[in-house]
Amino acid sequence: MARITMREAISQALWEEMERDPSVFILGEEVGVWGGTYAVTKGFYDHFGPERVRDTPIAEAAIIGAAIGAALVGQRPVAELMTINFAFSAMDHIVNEAAKLHYMFNGQFVLPLVIRAVGGGGRQLGATHSQTPDAVFAHFPGLKVVAPGTPEDAKGMLKSAIRSNDPVLFIEHATLYQVRGEVPDGEYTTPLGKSKIQRPGRDVTLVTYSKMLEISTKAAEQLSNEGIEVEIVDLRSLRPLDIEPVIASFKKTNRAVIVEEGWRSFGVGAEVAARIYEEAFDYVDAPIRRVAQKEVPLPYNRTLEQMALPQVEDVVRAVKEVI
Repeated sequence: MARITMREAISQALWEEMERDPSVFILGEEVGVWGGTYAVTKGFYDHFGPERVRDTPIAEAAIIGAAIGAALVGQRPVAELMTINFAFSAMDHIVNEAAKLHYMFNGQFVLPLVIRAVGGGGRQLGATHSQTPDAVFAHFPGLKVVAPGTPEDAKGMLKSAIRSNDPVLFIEHATLYQVRGEVPDGEYTTPLGKSKIQRPGRDVTLVTYSKMLEISTKAAEQLSNEGIEVEIVDLRSLRPLDIEPVIASFKKTNRAVIVEEGWRSFGVGAEVAARIYEEAFDYVDAPIRRVAQKEVPLPYNRTLEQMALPQVEDVVRAVKEVI
């Protein structure tokens, strides 16, 4: 296995799928000559040419609208949004067209579209460029929403997303591009809509995804030094949501902490907690705790930004509360 960064894993997935399938092409702001805002598509323009690596105007509605049209006529577009916050400018296309056309036309059309979007805070980009609105998009049936937390999952899930005949919102956390991890050699894919046990444990079930997997892992290591072993369930996909591994883990530990970067109100943690209470109420030994971002627009100042975002000590404190 090679140990590579999340950026390299995503880049490899795109490159390999474009080599494998000539119907795959990329479009977005600065994806071509510049090589992408986070350098994911660096070198693609020179290798694949301007027909398959298309720089677009600063117009997210146009990017997604064009991608939907291309998908409907047999292409497999990968549309990059510089930040998921800009997806709001294309909200009508995403939730009223991409998510619904297959259903509304009784399956006569498929929509093999991937929307890559950078999400999350921690880079001092200000309140309007640092949001984690994952739960907003996961609310809509017809749209798959995935958010990997490791390079291995990022590569395997992106390849699966590109090969899928359904529209997929692929969320990449802004602070994970430099994170390294082992990635299998050779061809592989990772199925969408499958949660994964990232760390076995016996005392508390810790449910998380994306950047918060890193935070949760650090918390688990600290708690292990104190004799507390948490089991980490990485959701990886928010829609479809694979709740069975969460329920199975909870029936073993009888306690749960859910960690997300988004706001606590109406979020992923609320949905997961409700599912646990509905499906495993008889196993509850303590109230489920949720760790999330403070309910404020994310500050620009670095100290204030970090105060608002979930930290390792927040997870440690929540785990100790439930035991």
